[in-house]
Amino acid sequence: MMDRKPPKRLRGRNYDQSLLRKLKREQKITPQLEDLINGVSLEDLVALKLEIAANFVGGKLFGFPIWNAANFMIKDALVKFALSSTTSHKEAANTLGITKHELRRHIKKYNVNDYLDN
Repeated sequence: MMDRKPPKRLRGRNYDQSLLRKLKREQKITPQLEDLINGVSLEDLVALKLEIAANFVGGKLFGFPIWNAANFMIKDALVKFALSSTTSHKEAANTLGITKHELRRHIKKYNVNDYLDN
């Protein structure tokens, strides 16, 4: 059975927004890397990403407020996930346990639509 898109009038705002598709299209992720990432915990991925960033700049991230920026990074990631895994803002807001108004505020604050739509 073939999956077909629902009519445009039944699609939500974020129907075609997918971070995974975006990264694949930009050739930043492969199916093999996707499988490897799937086997690593979220905490280890964040720590690994920070370690790689620190190594890139000589081993230290002095002056970058990691602790204070964590709240921003986490909320940005959660909003991107919710939009990528649902077909409407209502579903995304329900996934996050917030109102549609709060979701829209976060989308605007973190420029998520600009990121996912490009």
